[in-house]
Amino acid sequence: MHLQLTHLRLYNFKNYSSSKFEFSPEINCFTGLNGSGKTNVLDAIYYLCFTKSYFQNQDVVNILTHENELSINGTFIKSNNTENVQLIVQKGSKKKLKLNNNEYTKLADHIGLFPLVIIAPNDIYLIHEGSEERRKFIDSFIAQFDKIYLTNLIQYNRALEQRNACLKSFFETHYFDENLINNYNEKLILHGSYIFDKRKEFIADFEPLFLKYYTKISSNSDSVSLKYESELYNENFSNLLINNIKNDQAAQRTTKGIHKDDLIFEINNSPLKKMGSQGQQKSFIIALKLAQYEYLKNKTSIKPLLLLDDIFEKLDNNRLAIILNMIGEDNFGQIFISDTDKKRLEEMFKNLQAKIKYFEINNGTLVAST
Repeated sequence: MHLQLTHLRLYNFKNYSSSKFEFSPEINCFTGLNGSGKTNVLDAIYYLCFTKSYFQNQDVVNILTHENELSINGTFIKSNNTENVQLIVQKGSKKKLKLNNNEYTKLADHIGLFPLVIIAPNDIYLIHEGSEERRKFIDSFIAQFDKIYLTNLIQYNRALEQRNACLKSFFETHYFDENLINNYNEKLILHGSYIFDKRKEFIADFEPLFLKYYTKISSNSDSVSLKYESELYNENFSNLLINNIKNDQAAQRTTKGIHKDDLIFEINNSPLKKMGSQGQQKSFIIALKLAQYEYLKNKTSIKPLLLLDDIFEKLDNNRLAIILNMIGEDNFGQIFISDTDKKRLEEMFKNLQAKIKYFEINNGTLVAST
């Protein structure tokens, strides 16, 4: 199935007051100095697909300074049908998302309609930050092709939040309601067990793809592994919650469950975080994302949009050439790339038989497109 973003219109988004873009169906390159707004265009595309920013947790910080509202408008072609997506963020109001002028009542219903994979410098946080970042990676990925997973995840997080509020209340009032806790336990077990099974199934299917890409990028120079870590492998979820209730009461939060799961990254049988070089870590992340792309393509029968934000730094020429060769193959659909050096991009793509369009960005303004 074909997916393409043909037009993008930005109003008061980050450092753009008003800009329009018309894209190539194949490769689109954004060039300009650091801070000019290249990455902001990629983030706007991500926003249209995921209903949120890839780089900011709060929507209002994306509104242009001194303005009260932003909007992002995108026109997609999906299976020969034209689809219009509009996102509006107003200060003091609820975020709005419309598909073909029909406003969503639940933003979650939009997830997965326009599959996308992004590779960005801050993805290195997957290695260096806590387990929450890696869970987000799994969850946002699976949610693109499994609506039931997303529903269970939303319900689990809601029950977790309510259980934690009860534990805090019990601590403050010195009163414990066992029936209420059991009620939330049942919800956590119901939704959490589904999530655990799907994560386990996903990693088993996903790791071979990841290993294939890492082997290509590293020219088979390292041994890497990707493991799913969960306490549910060793103990029944119900017993886990019951046996840890005293600890939960003392901590005023739920200390055990699938919200504590993790992905373990290793290189040559050692932690990637400690033993991997900068180049190895970046190759690991890129392999992870390219495997994500292929997995998503296989699951949805759609070639997702691929966003590459400033990924060409800190990669040696050999690894860079391998990645570019893969991009040049017909395995990928529409691609969006940001880089500070237009000449570098032109040199990299000179032998590529593809429709390439360059957009020169300066301080939130599209200066030229060729």
